[in-house]
Amino acid sequence: MLLSTMISQLAGGMITSIEIFILTLIFSLPLGLLVSAGRRSKFKPLSLLMKAYISIMRGTPLMLQLIVIFFAPYYVFGMHLSPEYRMIAVIIAFSINYAAYFAEIYRGGIESIPKGQYEAAKVLGYNKIETFFIIILPQVIKVVLPSITNEVITLVKDTSLSFVIAIPEMFTIAKQIAAADASIVALLVAGVFYYVFNLIVAFAMEHLEDRLNYYD
Repeated sequence: MLLSTMISQLAGGMITSIEIFILTLIFSLPLGLLVSAGRRSKFKPLSLLMKAYISIMRGTPLMLQLIVIFFAPYYVFGMHLSPEYRMIAVIIAFSINYAAYFAEIYRGGIESIPKGQYEAAKVLGYNKIETFFIIILPQVIKVVLPSITNEVITLVKDTSLSFVIAIPEMFTIAKQIAAADASIVALLVAGVFYYVFNLIVAFAMEHLEDRLNYYD
């Protein structure tokens, strides 16, 4: 198969991979912040619930979570779902999985902020919500950005796991082409895509870190 033809076939899967990546970040980053708040809550049942959620999400394979979220509505509730639910299940599974990791990253960042910051904000007349979003959160983002970058890079590669519920992302299409052509060229092209995509992500995150490095 000509390389140009191969790339055109992979393009659809490439778009799907990018879509999973972007939508997962859109949902998981704010969800992780909410989970982190629940995890740190003084209301014990909520704190324990969030702790259990984080433990389950981090302690079980993402592939298993994909399978459960896709098949559970049918086998547990008897619901008949549309073909579009495959993509929805992928976004749900990826979002709740990565939200658990982001929640722990946020928690570590929040707990690293000196207590004096809260006391100073109180003296200046800020309420708790204003203190968090105006004083604490900007500092937390700066602290946790390297850890978030690692998770974001992992997400780029994890998009290939969506093959388990037959979502035709790029790696799945590359395997199909490789099997049909009895050649690994398509897999190598897919590998180059993931590598370049990660380089772009790493560069963007590094640029963001530099922008936030206000001490320089």
